[in-house]
Order: sequence, then C-alpha cells, then structure tokens
Amino acid sequence: MTEILIIKPSSLGDIVHGLQVAASLKAQVRHLRISWVVREIFAPIVRACTAVDEVFIFERGGGAKGFLRLTRELRRRRYDWVFDFQGLLRTGLLTSRVHADRKVGRSDAREFSGVFYTERVPLPEQGRRSHALEILLQFCPVLGAKPELAGELEFREVESLRLSFADARGGGRPIVMFVDSRRAEKCWGGFKQLTELVLREDRNRKVVWAGSSYVHDRNAFPPAQFANVTGNTSLVSLPALIRRADWVIANDSGPMHLAAAMGVRVMGVFGPTDPRLFGPYPSNRPGNVVVQAPLGDLKLLSAKDVYTRFQRARARFA
Repeated sequence: MTEILIIKPSSLGDIVHGLQVAASLKAQVRHLRISWVVREIFAPIVRACTAVDEVFIFERGGGAKGFLRLTRELRRRRYDWVFDFQGLLRTGLLTSRVHADRKVGRSDAREFSGVFYTERVPLPEQGRRSHALEILLQFCPVLGAKPELAGELEFREVESLRLSFADARGGGRPIVMFVDSRRAEKCWGGFKQLTELVLREDRNRKVVWAGSSYVHDRNAFPPAQFANVTGNTSLVSLPALIRRADWVIANDSGPMHLAAAMGVRVMGVFGPTDPRLFGPYPSNRPGNVVVQAPLGDLKLLSAKDVYTRFQRARARFA
C-alpha cells in the first residue's frame, strides 16, 4: 500500500480541484491510500469524498498549539509521499514536519515554502497561464499516472438528507443558483432579476437559491416555484443538491467548480477573474458555460444578458 498525504487546507474551489486529482490518482494507481489535511470548515466535503481515506484538521485559528497538535498526529505515521497542493509558508512548514520519503510541492509555490520540498512538479506547457486544475494535475506523473482527469468524483450518500424542497412540479429538476461568493468583487447582484426571468418563462420550473451566506429574496417568488436555502446549505448536502440540478448558475465560486467536476451543466458568472484560469473545467465541455462581465465589472452585466446566454446554452440540450 502506498501512503500519500495531501496538504490542501483551503479554499473550497481549490479543494474541489484537489479532490479531482485524488480521484484521478485512485483511478490510475493501484493500492493507494490518501490522507488529507484540510481546514475544519471544509472538512465535511473532503470526508464525504470516496477518494479520501483519512482526514486531518488544520485549525486556522488554533495558533501554535493547534499547529503542534496537528504535527503530532501526522508524525505517528510514515508516508511514502507528501503532496503540498497549497504552496504557502504554513503548508511548507507542515510538510517539513511530516515523516515521509519524498516531499513534493508546486513550482509556483510562494512564501519560500519551496525550501521544504525534496522536489517540485513542473508547470504545464502554458506555465502560470494554465488553468488551476491543470497545475495540480502535474502531481500525477510523480506516481506514474497521466496528468489528466480519470475516474469519477464521487461522494458518500447521507441517508438522513432530505431535499424535497428542490422538487419542481411534475418531478422536474430545479435550476440551482449559488448567489453569493467569498469575495465581494466576484459576487454578481443580478440573481433576483434572473430568477424572475426564468420563472416567468416556465410556471413548472423550480429555482433554488443556495449558499453559505443568507441572501434575502424579499418574498418575491411563489413557494411552489422557489426555495431559498442560502445560509442553510451545508457542505455535506452540497454534492446531493448539485447532482439533483438541471443547471447550476453561480458566481466564480467553489460550488461552480463542484458542479463542473460532477458533470452537471453549469453557467459561471465572471467579473474580474479570468475564466481561462479559473472557469469550469474543461472549458470545451458543452455543459460548462461562462458569462463574463464587460471590462470585468459585474455591475455592467445585466440579468437580461445572462438570461439570453442561458437560453442559448439550454437550447443545445433541447
């Protein structure tokens, strides 16, 4: 059995990319056991992923005591490999404390974390202009695997999970919108108007707003056609909710990347970030659609423009 420790504490979108790499390794390399270091806030989705065998918690607010507690846990075992997917000083220091034969990091590692690795993986052909997932896929050849997606990204079912709120009339699948984002400049303000346009077109359609932060809908939509679970969307329920969706429409965010990783049709709304580097992957998949705001300013992107683009995208699958 080959033991690997992956260090990727945050953020959600980057963790989703890392989980895709873990699934690709499991699909290509036999007798592989993967452990993972992650922040407590993101631990539920890593634990739920079938590609990960064990999870260790990185306490961001734990200070020196929390860091030492984590290193003591990790040093109870010897690993064949440590992969530092994050490439920052704190993850480099953690890498240095782990008992491992080989310690591998990114070529674009920052904050002098590279001094703690025994080797670094090269960047893809496009260098720093490569997609974030393609950069992480370069860890695959270290184990003799191809730097490409393989296998399926799967999550363990939660038996007690109830998602009846997402059911549309006649059993149709909902459009799930993730209306918030971790960074304010990546958060589009047109989801209310977009929801109005979608529901006006089809009275049997159901729209679900989801996300970690609560966004008020002002009671603008009929309950039979709309559900708002923002502020009440757990990471454990996220894969099941996305799997249920006909389409996911989201800001540049972790749920957008998760929808793409699960093969669900997704439209990403982009402002200042470059979708060529951070868009739903792969960009040539018909079900991965991007709308970018003029001049990268989300305030200049109207709901009508997004809705028109969404109608064109849906027509491909009619």
